[in-house]
Amino acid sequence: MAAVSVSGTWPGLAHPAPGQHSAAPILIGMDGEFSLQNSRSAQAVEMGIRCALDEIERRGGVLGGRRFELVTRDHGSIAARGIRNLREFAAMPGLLAVFAGRFSPVVLEEMDLIRESRTLLMAPWSSADAIVDNGMRPNYVFRLSLRDSLAMPRLLQSCAARGLHSVGLLLTNTGWGRSNHAAARAWSAAHATPRVVGTAWYNFRDTSLLEPYRALLEAGAQAIVLVANDDEAAVLVREMAALPAAQRVPLFSHWGVSGGDFVGQAGPALWEVDFNVIQTFSFFRARPAAWRRFVAAARPRYGIERPEQIAAPVGVAHAYDLMHILALAVERAGSAERPRVRDALEQVRDYDGLIKRYPQPFTPMRHEALDQSDLLLARYRAADGALVPVDAARKPS
Repeated sequence: MAAVSVSGTWPGLAHPAPGQHSAAPILIGMDGEFSLQNSRSAQAVEMGIRCALDEIERRGGVLGGRRFELVTRDHGSIAARGIRNLREFAAMPGLLAVFAGRFSPVVLEEMDLIRESRTLLMAPWSSADAIVDNGMRPNYVFRLSLRDSLAMPRLLQSCAARGLHSVGLLLTNTGWGRSNHAAARAWSAAHATPRVVGTAWYNFRDTSLLEPYRALLEAGAQAIVLVANDDEAAVLVREMAALPAAQRVPLFSHWGVSGGDFVGQAGPALWEVDFNVIQTFSFFRARPAAWRRFVAAARPRYGIERPEQIAAPVGVAHAYDLMHILALAVERAGSAERPRVRDALEQVRDYDGLIKRYPQPFTPMRHEALDQSDLLLARYRAADGALVPVDAARKPS
């Protein structure tokens, strides 16, 4: 596997002298759902990491010329495989950190091993609160992603803003679904509207969601907040499209759907349903200078020229910024040793990233780089299936 390196805002980083690149590379692991049918999330996270590493390489690497090398492993969304992969990574000489994939249930099952091995875990997608709120002291998990206690309030607020004051929750029966259920209950305890009229659960790989959907309609739901990945969400959309129009209420979806080929799986039925999905970032809103910097790295490796070409966009953007922040921490620590880099991650300042400018991405008390102000709603565009902000689709120039 080719060795590559990092970029971002790197004042004063010198190019290495001849021969310095012969130093052992710093290994970065990635444990993702590569083999999961229709999934694009692991590939998106890998793209973001590799684009960042290519930029770092061009700037001379870190620590006077050391390179990063990405090592990938596939868990196929199966927690036991993720644990096996993480155990292998933790024992790998020269490994600094592991980037996790999309699925919170897999990462949650890995937490005991993270705690035991003190493996530095970077989370660019999985959103369950307990991934970061894990009780570790010191905490070896750093997330640049959404968290459920931010996502669920925004989804409920979006329903209320549309005048939809009675809402049903349709949740996956996993740790991710339960995380969102807890977030909804906490938010509803302090807010009168929208009123949650019922909660319905479904199981992973269910072939129909029509019964729980209808149960929520019968309870009076004017909208559904959906926590699902692309497979089950596509099933629901196809079933809803076959119903009379009066029985199709708006769907406000968590972002698991954007990690796979949801548009292809839903087919023409998607354009018959009012479907909204939460995101933290859109390439259609990227700052022009940040877009140009990113595409300069993405074009030669992936042929990216336009935002429409980027599948699972949050995975790409999160991993790209998170890898740059990790590299800055290595420089700040003056070392690639995990404990020293862990401490330095809490001190990195003033990173001008793709998603935004980060005054301080992480602190000793906060291992979440994004917040409520980063959230937006998006919709799939009928013309090309691109995921675009609800209010506008401004293309970077």
